[in-house]
Amino acid sequence: MKRLTLTAALLLSCGAAFAQQGPWSLSDCINYALDHNITVQQSKLTVEQREVELNTAQMSRLPSVSASASENLSFGRGLTADNTYSNSNTTSTSFSLGSSVPIFQGFDITNSIKLGKLNLEAATVDLEKARDDIRVAVAQAYVQILYDQELLRVAKEQTQHDAELLEQVRERLAAGKVSEAEVSAQQATLAQSRQSEIQAAGNLDIAVLELTQLLELQSPEGFSIVIPEVGNVDQVLLMRPEAIFADAVEIKPAVESAKLGVDYAKLNIDRAKGGYLPSLSLSGGLGTNYYTNSKMPSATFGEQLKNNFSQYVGLSLNVPIFQRFSVKNQVRNAEINYRGQQLNLENVKKSLYKEIQQAYYNAVNAQARYTGSRESAESAKLHYELTEEKYKVGKAGIADYNDARNNWLRAESEHIQARYQCLYQTKLLDFYRGQELNF
Repeated sequence: MKRLTLTAALLLSCGAAFAQQGPWSLSDCINYALDHNITVQQSKLTVEQREVELNTAQMSRLPSVSASASENLSFGRGLTADNTYSNSNTTSTSFSLGSSVPIFQGFDITNSIKLGKLNLEAATVDLEKARDDIRVAVAQAYVQILYDQELLRVAKEQTQHDAELLEQVRERLAAGKVSEAEVSAQQATLAQSRQSEIQAAGNLDIAVLELTQLLELQSPEGFSIVIPEVGNVDQVLLMRPEAIFADAVEIKPAVESAKLGVDYAKLNIDRAKGGYLPSLSLSGGLGTNYYTNSKMPSATFGEQLKNNFSQYVGLSLNVPIFQRFSVKNQVRNAEINYRGQQLNLENVKKSLYKEIQQAYYNAVNAQARYTGSRESAESAKLHYELTEEKYKVGKAGIADYNDARNNWLRAESEHIQARYQCLYQTKLLDFYRGQELNF
């Protein structure tokens, strides 16, 4: 129990140490997730299992060797050494060593080895697919944190501004320039801003938790990320989906896995047809025994083992003649599965193309949204600054002033979201072409 407690404490301390190592870049997060994520670890174990299965198939060409020994006691009427029956007690001891070598099994061993190699290759490709999936998931969670951090920053600025404005309104009330209603309205605005800040902080906590869970960290405490430098993402030239797909279809693990599924199904047809062929095996062995009878003298143990020593060798041929159409149906099922795998390959390619198309148009829309939101944020900021000047000289009310500032902050928040979404979508297109997912 103490060991379990100590182990748990060590795990927690290790997780906390990793979380407190300093800001994590996207590359840090992806590399750490690839080493520690449970789904990726499970895929690695599958690769190891397929390696063992391939080794088992390869070793099936070797002869099998077995040894046996037996001891029998018999009481009452039994067979004697001179081939007569009498009431006596007998004992018999026997030893044997046998071996069997498969010579021809309808190419079943050869095909099993080929299938084992395909299984291993497929498991390796599936491992890379699991890594790709975790890369995308980590990048999505990373971008969400960036977005939520910016929203929290804006919310804090709004709260601070509304608190300062409340003090200004109270000073005006004391000077008799505003009414109690304006003070009350600003108090309500400040309360709403504080609530928005609390909500933004909660959303950021959840986003951080989701990323640390992908990294398999024990706790999100002390975890922080690097804020990347974002240039003019609206100026990035995007490749057409057809060109991106042409690259992706040659390198993406999902497509490669589907191709291996087709090869596996095709080889299974050959293996099933092997059921029509005869099988031939070679066997041989050694044996001896020792026998005693309570009513008759027996030779010594060593003499009997020497005199009863025997050897044998033999060939076994099995020719299938009629197997109730089982082999024929196995071949038909293998052929059906082969056609199904071909359809699956086409479906995987189409799904990949749809993903690329979706990512492309998301990137196009994100660029347009980024450009439009930037213009909107600039216009809203200008309107806010003009309204602020009017408010200071008493030409605009507090409601107009708050509306102008809220519109500006809302436009800035949308611009922030568009900026990170544009960055992510453009990088995702590069990722489909085989580039590292990093920014």
